[in-house]
Amino acid sequence: MRFSLGKIIALCGAAAMVVPLAACGTTQSETPDGSGKTVVNVWAWDNNLKANAKVFMKKNPNIVIKFTNAGSGKNEYKALNNALEAGSGIPDIAMIEYYAIPEYVIKGSLKNLNDYGTAKYKDFYTPGTWNAVNFNGGMYGMPVDSGPMAFYYDKEVFDKAGISEPPSTWDEFYQDAKKIKQIGSYITNDPGNAGFFNAMVWQAGGHPYSTSKDGTKVTVKLTTDKGVQKFCDFWQKMIDEGLIETKTKDSSDDWYRSVGSGEFASVISAAWAPGMFLNNASEGAGKWRIAQMPTWNVGEKVSSEYGGSSLALMSSSKNADAAYKFMEFASTNSDAIMSRVDQGGFPADLKTMSNDKFLSQTTMVNSDGDTVDYFGGEKFNAEFAEAAKRVTSKFEFLPYDVYARSVFTDTVGAAYTGQTTMKEGVKAWQDKLVEQGKSQGFTVNE
Repeated sequence: MRFSLGKIIALCGAAAMVVPLAACGTTQSETPDGSGKTVVNVWAWDNNLKANAKVFMKKNPNIVIKFTNAGSGKNEYKALNNALEAGSGIPDIAMIEYYAIPEYVIKGSLKNLNDYGTAKYKDFYTPGTWNAVNFNGGMYGMPVDSGPMAFYYDKEVFDKAGISEPPSTWDEFYQDAKKIKQIGSYITNDPGNAGFFNAMVWQAGGHPYSTSKDGTKVTVKLTTDKGVQKFCDFWQKMIDEGLIETKTKDSSDDWYRSVGSGEFASVISAAWAPGMFLNNASEGAGKWRIAQMPTWNVGEKVSSEYGGSSLALMSSSKNADAAYKFMEFASTNSDAIMSRVDQGGFPADLKTMSNDKFLSQTTMVNSDGDTVDYFGGEKFNAEFAEAAKRVTSKFEFLPYDVYARSVFTDTVGAAYTGQTTMKEGVKAWQDKLVEQGKSQGFTVNE
């Protein structure tokens, strides 16, 4: 097996990233009852894929799709790193967010899907999602959702504060925050989240990370990047004046209660969030609306991506062909895509985004099967589709971004509790990222 220089140097430090968790799941070629069916093990936190699997298995009776929820995001990556290090318990397919793909490519953990003729899908997916799964000449994931940023707001709270329209600029956002604080709410919450930080820097025109084409050199310039500095200056002012709530962990039970009760008057998030609101903050149904992101300058039409996931084929899979067949179905079949959209997901393909049914959608179906008008009759997907058009040019992630996010809380995150400032935290973060890059064999430029 041949490795590029980038893979070799990264593998040298891979063990340092492994978290000691018990491996879970198995890769097997037959079902336990000896029926001879091919079993494809999938690790995914999106339970909506299970409905896709049921349809797929009816069409492909000799393939069994077996799901394991190994946790979402970083929790799954910890378990996946553990399995990769042990050389056992590795799934055939893993749900991997776009930011994490380069890290697993450099480790040699993902199969290049170009072997399956995936070049034909270049014009099927949005440019952003296509770029996100293509790395150093290979395609390493099938996009299943995307995350253009939007501004969610509680209209009842805004009305109570005397605000008739959502903010169109960040300066208006600041002024609205002061009005909302006067009525006992916060305009938003942010306890310190690396993904959100990157999305905000992206929208501000930042480009603090880059990797050379041969995968051997990394640039980390958080302390000098203009987009980073712009966001840090603004967010520091919001923190210093107590205009944002910084204590409640996002997506926790307390967070959802605060969203439903109106304590948090807005949420700056991505197009995949409606399903979370729907099933976890049902008290907010009918109160909330969606608008485009505030921008840094009047009249701008600029947005960014926050999250988004792919289905990636592990290079160790013994059932790669069957696994790819399911990945292709889940990510390109129009019925499969729409079934996830009906549950509040947001697609990664251009065809769905131009579909009249999709663009006209005003309701969602919750986990109990009830149809809910959460956003007051608003055609929310049309708003998201517009946001997708506004996403700026490609933002690069580090080839060890999983690690980067794991140390964000102890560095930049300390600024949210007043232990340091945003800029001091960013400097501490950069120092750790430079050290990590060097320890993995990269040449790191600052």
